[in-house]
Amino acid sequence: MITSLNPATDAVLARYTPHSGEQVAQRLAQAARAQKTWARTPLAERLALLRRVARVLREARDELAPLATLEMGKPLAEAQAEVEKCAWNFEFYADAAPGFLQDQVVPSGASDSRLVYDPLGVVLAVMPWNYPYWQVMRAAAPVLAAGNGLVLKHASNVPQCALALEDVFRRAGAPEGLFVALLVGAGEVAGLIQDPRIAAVTFTGSTPAGRSIAAQAGQALKKQVLELGGSDPFIVLADADVEAAAKVAVKARFQNTGQSCIAAKRFIVEQAVASRFTEAFCELTRQLVVGDPMVAGITQGAMAKRSLRDELHAQVLATVKEGARLLMGGRPVDGPGAFYQPTVLDQVSPDMTAAREETFGPAATLLRVADADEAVRVANGTPFGLGAALWTTDLDRARRLSREIEAGAVFVNGLVASDPRLPFGGVKESGYGRELGALGLHEFTNIKTVWTGPARV
Repeated sequence: MITSLNPATDAVLARYTPHSGEQVAQRLAQAARAQKTWARTPLAERLALLRRVARVLREARDELAPLATLEMGKPLAEAQAEVEKCAWNFEFYADAAPGFLQDQVVPSGASDSRLVYDPLGVVLAVMPWNYPYWQVMRAAAPVLAAGNGLVLKHASNVPQCALALEDVFRRAGAPEGLFVALLVGAGEVAGLIQDPRIAAVTFTGSTPAGRSIAAQAGQALKKQVLELGGSDPFIVLADADVEAAAKVAVKARFQNTGQSCIAAKRFIVEQAVASRFTEAFCELTRQLVVGDPMVAGITQGAMAKRSLRDELHAQVLATVKEGARLLMGGRPVDGPGAFYQPTVLDQVSPDMTAAREETFGPAATLLRVADADEAVRVANGTPFGLGAALWTTDLDRARRLSREIEAGAVFVNGLVASDPRLPFGGVKESGYGRELGALGLHEFTNIKTVWTGPARV
């Protein structure tokens, strides 16, 4: 059975029988047929569907947001914002796709030579639970705009969110099978990737799972985009606006209960301002309100699973044992649900557990460094490279340092966030390929060269 469990109360919300092999085969066949027709559908009609999806998302916000809160524990206000961001993403691609898909003329020896962007086919999306709508819809908008279809294998703890998204497309008038949700376990993914009706794979999740997906897709010679784990640095230099940095830092660490690949996890602060930053950071962290995420005013909900909470707690305990100083939090909240206290660890060194590993939950690690050069070395001293934040008032130095930081994105004096207008992805063990922006659309196209003779004399 696939079980939907409320992590704030431990109550069972729903149970589903996984799709049988026959049902999966039927849905894949339906997706393949729908995509063939969709690829020949005029672009204007495809983009009209994207606009209808955006409208349905906004109309259904008060249905969708509570469902995400119930299934994975995020505060209701954050779930509402997530639905709105999905709608914005679809509107963005409805506006921008004509330019992104326009033929690119390339001068050569031909009378005409150009690049054209053809769809690949049906894309398999293997998606995580932490942003149960956004992770799916940030992939779906460009995939569908380009003329592909999408088959969703969502995380098994958010089956209701998966089915709700399928219903959004149905209500928007999408061709039957163009967006399909499969209720299957992780063990079925390899077979889906091997299926000839799947043309490519997009995956968001852990680095170990990404290695497995990459191996399976590579064996099948199918394109893949991987957005994997992160241990994002948040660098605060001595000339930064420390109070502003601390305010953003708390949001960067604790939004979505700290369960985000691009959440700031390592706060690397120049020694000259470390005490000021730490004091401001802790004061703001104390203002977080932990509780039932369905209640207005709650700013930190439950973690998605008790097992994840236990894993985070083990990392915190190990780091304290290694010599870190626990400033606040550091233990599970008593009672039902997977709640964990907002936690701050100071005097952390790069070799300690919470600095070496990805901490996927509400625990912040503070690392003190002598200067900017050491800050960059510490920031880069990780196998991950997803996002990074850099705080300084010297923008010339920021531009130089941002080129030295090993990450898919560097945000100067701001919160690292995904934006439909900007490519998003990582380097090193944080994956490869890009989502969003023009590059995110082109990832799942056949970038075809068309050469027309006769050659110029």
